[in-house]
Amino acid sequence: MKRSEALKYRQKIEQAAMTQGDEQALESIDLFPKWMPFILIVKDRRYQFGGKLYQALQSHTSQEDWTPDKVPALFVKVSLEEWSEIPEVITAESAWMKGQKGTWKGKHYISLIDYNVWNPDQYPAGWEEI
Repeated sequence: MKRSEALKYRQKIEQAAMTQGDEQALESIDLFPKWMPFILIVKDRRYQFGGKLYQALQSHTSQEDWTPDKVPALFVKVSLEEWSEIPEVITAESAWMKGQKGTWKGKHYISLIDYNVWNPDQYPAGWEEI
């Protein structure tokens, strides 16, 4: 098989993988495109990075220091566990987006705003307790 033919098949595989639910996707991470610097990242698409699967929260051009594991404002780790731990200190690089779910001091919260850099104690109006 020629390289050009293999690349066409790879594109079809990646497109088909995008339709999978989270559970099935987590069982087939290798089917998703690899995150690399300097590529167009499309909102809501999933990318593999470091053996894990991440979903883009917004479209952007990737940069070397904006890896999915380090910039929660751009990516959320695909997980069957719905509630992540909200850190004590949230930086601009780790800001929470509207709708992201987290646990703070044993209670569940949803961020009500994009680029939320406060925990629920610091800015209660930015969070809804569930």
